[in-house]
Amino acid sequence: MSFVVVIPARFSSTRLPGKPLADIHGKPMIQWVVEQAQKSQAMRVVVATDDARIRDALRPCAVEVCITSAHHDSGTERLAEVVEQLALDDDDIVVNVQGDEPLLPPQLVDQVAHLLANSTAPMATLCTPIESVNELNDINVVKVVQSASGHALYFSRAPIPFERDANEPPDLSQCRRHIGIYAYRAGFIRRYLALPVSPLEQLEKLEQLRVLWHSESIAISDACTRPQPGVDTPADLDAVRQLLVGHAR
Repeated sequence: MSFVVVIPARFSSTRLPGKPLADIHGKPMIQWVVEQAQKSQAMRVVVATDDARIRDALRPCAVEVCITSAHHDSGTERLAEVVEQLALDDDDIVVNVQGDEPLLPPQLVDQVAHLLANSTAPMATLCTPIESVNELNDINVVKVVQSASGHALYFSRAPIPFERDANEPPDLSQCRRHIGIYAYRAGFIRRYLALPVSPLEQLEKLEQLRVLWHSESIAISDACTRPQPGVDTPADLDAVRQLLVGHAR
């Protein structure tokens, strides 16, 4: 099995402007992400960005960079442009790694690619057990419920599944947190762009609900290791810097 990793890296960020270039011990954050992805089994790692400053900052790690439009509404649209630039075949597997995950374990990249390769679904993702009631109730934590066959049934910011006869403390054994790493077949990325936006996607602000709304399946599995948090805010960036003390080179 072979697959391509694509890392969308948009320069603009509401909460952390210029986030991909944020310094972490002498290296821009996007370089940390690239180096983690390069430790995976991917045959090719590509950064998709709308800004030449990000391309220039990545020269030291010799990664392939695609300059994409600055007018995409989503990471998936940026991903689709890269699929066309690389002229990928419909059956090629593409793993979308977020550009703000400098601590992403490379084994998760391999896991989600293998999950898709062994599934009939056009798309795959990962999840991890929820460990606390606060995590379950946090609207910034995306929850997912899945079928016995290993396919996602629904994603939500609300606590799902809801335990009607809740005990104290509630049973968290079936509660899963979605991890935002995806594998797609390249042909499905092309098809996705033609799918109308769904009302559930608009309500929850979760792009993956468009896939389920249109009766497409998403393979899902528990992650083989629990990932560290990504970077959304200045506080997140400070936390990552602390975790990476002594790892710069």
